[in-house]
Amino acid sequence: MPEVKMSVKLISKPENILKTVYTACRTCYSALLPQEIFEAADDEEKMLSLISRVISSGHYSTIEHIQLSFAISNVSRACTHQLVRHRHMSFSQKSQRYVKEKGDFDYIIPTEIASNPALKEKFEKHMHHTALIYEDLINNGIKAEDARAVLPNAASSSLVASLNLRELIHLANLRLCTRAQLEIRTLIKKMCDEVIKEEPWLKEHLVPKCERLGYCDEDKSCGRMPQK
Repeated sequence: MPEVKMSVKLISKPENILKTVYTACRTCYSALLPQEIFEAADDEEKMLSLISRVISSGHYSTIEHIQLSFAISNVSRACTHQLVRHRHMSFSQKSQRYVKEKGDFDYIIPTEIASNPALKEKFEKHMHHTALIYEDLINNGIKAEDARAVLPNAASSSLVASLNLRELIHLANLRLCTRAQLEIRTLIKKMCDEVIKEEPWLKEHLVPKCERLGYCDEDKSCGRMPQK
């Protein structure tokens, strides 16, 4: 089976993210109308300074106005099962009920398994055997919605995921942690990188929470930051 590579593309974002967030922040502390603040905003350094202070103060409602949408493909169902647990996100995912797999379906091999040739071979044989069972069920009149019961967590999937900026920062804080599973950590890093390409000022916010806090608050730590 040819290797499939994770793909992440930012497909939708507001035109004026910086000015929009700044306007939301400034409106809370100004007698000016929001549209007046937006139209007058032209000092990037001033905008970034205020936004940084407001976010660090925990006033996260100001960044909820920014909605982002991503096209994601070639991630495992195990990965998407983790992703869909996050709140304040919207998902439209390839359905195993309506889309039938044909032949050897695409799947994701975890890096730790892929790095061991003997285990990788066993893994691939198991995937091929599963594909044969699935095909046999379909050929015997079993609906895809029931035949999918044999498909593994490794099966490749694709989806459109949307979330606001506050949730993306929260997602980065949790899932960029070195203790997060590698696949979802890679996914979130690619999502963040897509946004940072368009909005470089967000780089300081799209980080593991230990970088934001200055310490680790997890029960188990990787040792990167001192525990509190």
